[in-house]
Amino acid sequence: MPVKSLRQLLTGEDVIQLVIRLGLLALLIIWTFLIVRPFVPILAWSGVLAVAFYPAFSWVAKALGGRPKTAAAILTLITLGIVLGPATWLGLSAVDGVRELAHELGTGDLALQSAPEQIKSWPVIGPTLYELWDQAYNNIRAVLREVAPYLQPLAGPLLVLAGDASLGTLQFLVSVFVAGFLFPHGPRLVAAGRGFLSRIVPEQSEHFLELGGATIRAVAQGVIGVAIVQALLAGIGFKLAAVPSAGLLAFIVLLLSIVQIGAFLVLLPVIIWIWTAKDVTTALVLTVFFVVVGFIDTMLKPLVMGRGLNTPTIVIFVGVIGGTLAHGIVGLFIGPIILSVAWEMAAAWIGTASKRVAEPPIPDET
Repeated sequence: MPVKSLRQLLTGEDVIQLVIRLGLLALLIIWTFLIVRPFVPILAWSGVLAVAFYPAFSWVAKALGGRPKTAAAILTLITLGIVLGPATWLGLSAVDGVRELAHELGTGDLALQSAPEQIKSWPVIGPTLYELWDQAYNNIRAVLREVAPYLQPLAGPLLVLAGDASLGTLQFLVSVFVAGFLFPHGPRLVAAGRGFLSRIVPEQSEHFLELGGATIRAVAQGVIGVAIVQALLAGIGFKLAAVPSAGLLAFIVLLLSIVQIGAFLVLLPVIIWIWTAKDVTTALVLTVFFVVVGFIDTMLKPLVMGRGLNTPTIVIFVGVIGGTLAHGIVGLFIGPIILSVAWEMAAAWIGTASKRVAEPPIPDET
């Protein structure tokens, strides 16, 4: 019996009703998305926090004798203390640095550090280093005078980025509160996620659910978390050393750590500056501190990563840039996480499909 097409099975009235129902469904989906779109970064970051800190929440709840609400309140207060304390202080310092840089770009007067005279007194390398620094200072100033008119258009976007920081801080605070409410409902949310995935990939739903959770924890703890800790410690060191634009430099350390380039690109020039501006004892202590900060990612990542992260660095880099452009400061953190999860799950899906194609068919014994 030939299979009839959908057009042959439905009458004209049925087709009209089907089109109306699909149109109403599409309108409902689009309208819902437009309503929740302003809250997407907050909800995404809340989900990331809930998944990343759920093992800690579970441990605290068990230690309190099975009190999930109390455990959620404790974790929320601790996270708020971190956000409202050093993170806010560092963020405001970074905003001031960005505004100062934007002002210098707008006026075309970029300030540079000339070679300190005390370098000449250093043994062996002092005179040579002073001469190289002085030549570089004069050459760079000449170049900046030429390119300053072309850099002025960057002042506007930098000011917009600085203004977006206050909104990003508010989004962080709201995300922490929402994550606190999500902690006690973790098992039900996992069950809902499992049910959703079972309709899309029935045979791999459990594997994809575990892969998604593991990737979120790996990136949130091993990449984002370590980068935040490294940037906070570097910012504290910059402030103690009275380094100019300490907050902005700490923010650059954060970016470099997230994209896996490393903090030494900023720390090494700062160490050189400290030896030119501080006494020997202070410079030695700060140098040891910054060296430890520079290697802290190497020490912490094996401890906080529950699994190896196979996501390429370019994926994390694109996630950082794209997330920031799409969602501002919050996107700086959720961008690489979401893109890493998508990459890992797509790779697992493609790998599963390839394995099925490669498997030889089972011979028919009949």
